[in-house]
Amino acid sequence: MPSVYIETFGCQMNEADSRYIAERALNAGYSVASVPEDANVVILNTCTVRDSAERRAYGRMNHFNALKRHDPSLRLVVTGCLAEQDRDRMQKLAPHVDAIFGTRELALLGDQLAVWEPGLREAAEALDLQDAGDESMLRFAMGGTADGVMDSFSHLRAFVTVQRGCSYYCTFCIVPHVRGRFDHRPQSEILAETSRRVAEGAREIVLVGQTVNAWCDRPGGADFGDLCHEVARLQGLERLTFISPHPKDFTEKIVEDLARIDSLNPRIHLPLQSASDSLLRRMNRKYTLAQFDEKAQMLRGRIPQCAITTDIIVGFPGETEEDFAATLNYVSTGVFANAFTFIYSKRRGTPAARWDQVPRDVVLERFQRLVDEQNRVTRAYHERKAGSIVRALIVGDSKKDPSRLTAKTLDNVTVVAPKPYDYAPAAPARPHPYAQTPWLDIAIESGHVWGCMGRVVRRAARFAEVGEPAMPGLVDLTALQPELPRR
Repeated sequence: MPSVYIETFGCQMNEADSRYIAERALNAGYSVASVPEDANVVILNTCTVRDSAERRAYGRMNHFNALKRHDPSLRLVVTGCLAEQDRDRMQKLAPHVDAIFGTRELALLGDQLAVWEPGLREAAEALDLQDAGDESMLRFAMGGTADGVMDSFSHLRAFVTVQRGCSYYCTFCIVPHVRGRFDHRPQSEILAETSRRVAEGAREIVLVGQTVNAWCDRPGGADFGDLCHEVARLQGLERLTFISPHPKDFTEKIVEDLARIDSLNPRIHLPLQSASDSLLRRMNRKYTLAQFDEKAQMLRGRIPQCAITTDIIVGFPGETEEDFAATLNYVSTGVFANAFTFIYSKRRGTPAARWDQVPRDVVLERFQRLVDEQNRVTRAYHERKAGSIVRALIVGDSKKDPSRLTAKTLDNVTVVAPKPYDYAPAAPARPHPYAQTPWLDIAIESGHVWGCMGRVVRRAARFAEVGEPAMPGLVDLTALQPELPRR
């Protein structure tokens, strides 16, 4: 059977696109490889929001050229935002790339995989006839992380795309140029896909859009609050969340709608970018700090225990020390449970790329101050969970410690815990027992910047169920102080 390997750079929209590509590949008769050396088709799903992502993508294309030199029949495909922006330039910089599909051509990519599959099947069968003991030059560490590979737990959290593109044209952002203006998916299609995901075992649905809360079924029709209400009514749905909204599109009506949804996860991503009103105007963000804070307070007031996360840019052209101090001061109030902080990156074709840039050493110093302050706030937020028991959805094995598992709380905090006795590897072609009872009650023991540590005390099949006690982990006998018998 031919196989496809997918590697993704960028945002949740790209992650959702990669899942779509993987599904199309599976339907066309492919398997999804976990390493590029095993694939007949290698797909890079690229990002161009920051210069670092663009450079990494081109570097990865050149890296994979080694695979093509070894096996000329291998097909290298590039899709995503960089493919949309650099279609002509990419053909010159990476002529070994076999096919380029823009952000609005994913269906065509799926069709092309189906066209390639018969010939790839023959190539795969011919390869299987070779001596399996032969040490191939192909077997070297290519690195990277595979996407779209279905494991025992990947179906539990499902991305459903509701909207693509953006019409706001922030002066730093390339998204409207590479993904186009707003393109809202019909509500009927969204509900149909969500129902299918729930039937396939999804416990949590993530509605995805470039500016997700700007969604509308048609001008004057249903808005994002109406959509979330309809999704939440679907039979079998347990939890609902979404990414990534724009502050200006949170109306009182939408927030009230969200507050009435019992299954809504208490977490909202609210991108600030800067707390300086002058910079917000230059960024074309369409709100002031006061207006942003009003939305943040409204969300926190209507959705109890809501964790607000954000994006912040440091070093935007024209940023003064006073501008940066406004952002640092706002972060220090503890308004954000966590923040994704970025150094401004010039993007070709955006207005800000033509403006005078802040000196690099100044930007780096400010960035470190911001990271230190937000880390202080985030650590405190996580430490406050110590001593409590939280319900979390299992993700799978810890990437850093195979003796531990990882789960995500409702407010999207990573929790790591030792595997209980009954956490055994899944038998081939059989579901993992913990995928049947994926809701874990975890006693939090400590908080850190990255998340929390704890131990599993209970697990449940459904979020609303109490669940059964989990089998404890191993006991360290050397730590016990037994009482000696008396004579």
